[in-house]
Amino acid sequence: MSSALPAAVWRASQLGHASVAALSSGFPALDAELPGAGWPAGMLTELIGRESGIGELRLLVPLLRQLTRERRFVVLLAPPLQPYAPALASHGIDLDYLLVVQAPNAADRLWAVEQTLKSAAFGALLAWLPQERTRPEHLRRMQSAAQPATGPAFLFRSLAAQFEASPAPLRLLLLPRPDQRLSVQILKRRGPVMADPILVDLPQPVSAIRPRTSPLAATPDPRPMRTIHARHDESRAGTLN
Repeated sequence: MSSALPAAVWRASQLGHASVAALSSGFPALDAELPGAGWPAGMLTELIGRESGIGELRLLVPLLRQLTRERRFVVLLAPPLQPYAPALASHGIDLDYLLVVQAPNAADRLWAVEQTLKSAAFGALLAWLPQERTRPEHLRRMQSAAQPATGPAFLFRSLAAQFEASPAPLRLLLLPRPDQRLSVQILKRRGPVMADPILVDLPQPVSAIRPRTSPLAATPDPRPMRTIHARHDESRAGTLN
């Protein structure tokens, strides 16, 4: 019976490649286990970790480098630390196509994520969700808003989120490992369950910079970055300030 099904029909025993548009992660071993052989566009990808600064941004460096070189905007929404511009540039990321959105208020942050997804005018969205205020209905609305997007949307969530239900089609648990490595455990995907994590070597800078404690995020950056502030105002819905 299964052999008679059209190729576009996803079988739970197989990775869902047929209808998934994706961009390579830059890590062949990871691409081999991701639906579409890369970071999927038009849907949410949750990156779950115990804390910030474990290598979660460096995991996305190959993608960010590719997108910004193609002059596609990458939106960093409510990062917990101010991104360190020289470190980003040292990885080959074009800062002219990097946009930081500040939204310290939880309601503003959730609203800004949804509005950015609806705009679909981004190469990739990286959003840090508030730990306490994110509910399943918020995630369902985000997943619905992400569907027309042509780029991937990443939601960074706390460790406790791994035990919560989520409509995100792809969920990864990230754990730091020695020697500049990161363990990537696939918690959810369109495909068979994967028991063993993938160990990836995090990318190193392509040009030398001053050593810092955190390679991609640190205290205030000496160089100006393009930053805007998001505020949810019902009388001015659909705007970012």
